[in-house]
Amino acid sequence: MGGRFLGKVERLTHVIDARGQALGRIASKAANLLMGKHKPLYDPSVNCADNVVVQNAQDVVLTGNKLKQKLYRHHTGYMGGLVEKQAKDVMRDTPERVVELAVSGMLPKNAMRRQRMRHLQIFKQEPC
Repeated sequence: MGGRFLGKVERLTHVIDARGQALGRIASKAANLLMGKHKPLYDPSVNCADNVVVQNAQDVVLTGNKLKQKLYRHHTGYMGGLVEKQAKDVMRDTPERVVELAVSGMLPKNAMRRQRMRHLQIFKQEPC
């Protein structure tokens, strides 16, 4: 084991209220907390992610014309099965997915991304 990290990771819970904030600003703040870059013991090879709770995902703001122009694509697995949805449709159906994809896109593309995403909770509204 070649890392410089020795010890146990202490995880805190950070709550982010997404009401009226831009999607990218929320996603970058959550990604930094999930990576643990704010900790003095930061090590890229260790999952030292804090727990992040994002509330009011339905009230997140997309600036400019992104509601009409931004497309979310996935493939069904069948031939010709590329499905495209506009951001306004995804926001109407599952606003949590929009925030989740934005945060996931801001994390490093390696084996740690899935482990870090487990520490992210997204709620459409404030949980009661």
